[in-house]
Amino acid sequence: MSNQTKQHTWQQIITQWQDSDLSAAAFCRNQSVNYEQFYYWKKKLSTHASQGDKKTSLQLSSGFTRVTQVEHHAQTNDLSLNLPSGISISGLQSNNIHLLGDILRQL
Repeated sequence: MSNQTKQHTWQQIITQWQDSDLSAAAFCRNQSVNYEQFYYWKKKLSTHASQGDKKTSLQLSSGFTRVTQVEHHAQTNDLSLNLPSGISISGLQSNNIHLLGDILRQL
């Protein structure tokens, strides 16, 4: 199987996962997909896609994403988090920040 065919196959698998409501581990178990290979291709395809997109957040080699403060016209104390995958989490405040860990574990 050529690298281009593998890349296309894994892109389809990752798209199916994104369309599901499952965690990556649960999806891999249900689809009999090797989790380590899934993670490798997810990262590889994500990195490959972000190299062509200048607007994508910078993903550092440590796996962390650079966080920047965005100025809003309306005064608010809400926290917003934009992930490289395009997912945006907003409305977090000091009284519900504990939910962020629960949300991120589901991704």
